[in-house]
Amino acid sequence: MRLKKHLHLFMILVVALIHSGWSQEQQRIIIKHAGDFTKDEEKYPGADIMSKDNRQVQFEHDGVDLWCDVAVFYREQNRVQAYGNVFFQQGDSIRMNSEYAEYDAATRTAVAREDVRLRNNNTTLFTDKVNFDRNTQIASYDSIGTIRDTANTLTSKRGRYYLEKKKYEFRDDVVINNPDYNITSARLDYYTNSKNVYMYGPSTIVGTDYKMYCERGFYSTVTEKGYGVKNTRIDYNDRIIYGDSVYFDKTREFASATNNIRVIDTINKGLVKGHYAEVFKAKDSVFVTRRAVAITVFEKDSMYIHGDTLMVTGPEDQRIVRAFRDARFYKSDLSGKCDSIHSNQQTGITRFIAKIPEGIPENRLGYYRPVLWSGDSQMTGDSILLLSDVKTEKLDSLKVLNNAFIIQKDSTSHVTFTDTLKYGFNQIKGKDLYGQFVENQLDNINVVKNAELIYYLWNEEGAFMGIDKRVCGRIEFTLRENEIDQVTSYNNIDGGIYPDKDIPVNGRRFRGFHWRGDEMIEGEADLFSKEDDTIQLVPIRGITNPIDLDDPDPESREFIPGQQREEQEKDSSRASLKTTRTRQPKVQKQQ
Repeated sequence: MRLKKHLHLFMILVVALIHSGWSQEQQRIIIKHAGDFTKDEEKYPGADIMSKDNRQVQFEHDGVDLWCDVAVFYREQNRVQAYGNVFFQQGDSIRMNSEYAEYDAATRTAVAREDVRLRNNNTTLFTDKVNFDRNTQIASYDSIGTIRDTANTLTSKRGRYYLEKKKYEFRDDVVINNPDYNITSARLDYYTNSKNVYMYGPSTIVGTDYKMYCERGFYSTVTEKGYGVKNTRIDYNDRIIYGDSVYFDKTREFASATNNIRVIDTINKGLVKGHYAEVFKAKDSVFVTRRAVAITVFEKDSMYIHGDTLMVTGPEDQRIVRAFRDARFYKSDLSGKCDSIHSNQQTGITRFIAKIPEGIPENRLGYYRPVLWSGDSQMTGDSILLLSDVKTEKLDSLKVLNNAFIIQKDSTSHVTFTDTLKYGFNQIKGKDLYGQFVENQLDNINVVKNAELIYYLWNEEGAFMGIDKRVCGRIEFTLRENEIDQVTSYNNIDGGIYPDKDIPVNGRRFRGFHWRGDEMIEGEADLFSKEDDTIQLVPIRGITNPIDLDDPDPESREFIPGQQREEQEKDSSRASLKTTRTRQPKVQKQQ
């Protein structure tokens, strides 16, 4: 029994060794055509030297064919050096021409040098040297390479080609040239089937009517769609768009941006900010929401307009800015609040529009009308218009139409010790109000039709002189340091100056009085509501995680950074080939 058992084990071992030897033999390089044969033991010890006769020398190894004019074949080492008109082919996946090549069957690696052309499908790589690893199916080059396909010409200093993924990975001074656009990048990946580009360093795309910069992003060279998710900028028509994430589509003439966006109007020196924007190039319009602000620059000041939603439309000389829902604006000496704002650059008219809910009693209407503040002065009315000079772009005049009402907290009365004076408010009301600006500051105001006045008078020493209360046809006054000054009444004046005791507290406020000082906008921060301040930014994908949608295994494309990767590639190449190129041997025919 023991003998049979040992014999059985012996037979299994013999069969295994025979199979292993047969398997290894199948992995040897096969000479398909040797041509003329010679040897030179002094220069090429252990090698067979072959050269073409009526056709080229040909070798085969595990699905690879190699043709050349002259070959130095090391049988024991199972490798070959090929010279002259070298052609290397691996099935239908890769075809490579060069003047010199080495192939090592033991490591399944190849290197090609001088006038290298590597073809795959409709793509051809031109360079001086290519390393090809059959184990990983990756071809790489570290000298300037040019890739051409049916649509694009690409150049870079270093690169890799992944045969299974049909992807090029380019490094250092990458350039893509196309009749419709040009791309430059520090690093990008290019898929030969989809012709999609993924950028992982400072990159610029220049099209016929757009320019995009990003440091991480995607671009379709077929449809000219793209996006960036790191330090992205798009120059689109006469606008520049910034954002944490920016997308554009040339066919639709559309761009959008998300989070910390800025849209700069290069013609009119305007700026729109927010956290989401859409730009429609054909319609020449911008839509912005989520803490949206439009900024218009004047000579020495800027005006900020905010709304839940902003729209900027029209060509450069006919811009219209619209702010919807809880609209607000601010400049250094003037601010306001209403339901919506409509600003027309062509006419120079900015309208402040109210939206009064149904059923609001008359004594509450003042809380819903548009309101302006100039210093401590509050102005309300059914409709408010700001007019600008369209040529100089300076503010020209102000109109408050229907139910014009000016209220100013008296700057002196609040420091007195009497309760009646403590709550003093200067008031002027009438049907309409007209104001004039001087150097973008409100200077002179006229209130017309059924004008009424309540005004607290103080002398230069700060002593209270009385209350001026009157009605008339028109009241004119100036603003000095944003306070009512030099009040003059005209036409059918009725009233006068009264001592404090003669006017009861309930007689010191006109009908329709509504003080809205707690809503006053005193800076850019006051433009935003509590709801605006609670907005959470949308997480941007692709900043740290892969953005490569063409790669089924995106983690595999990571590079070893810097010099470490370069040294590893060099060491790997030296170890796998175990040889350096020598001069093409002189061939002598064997007699």
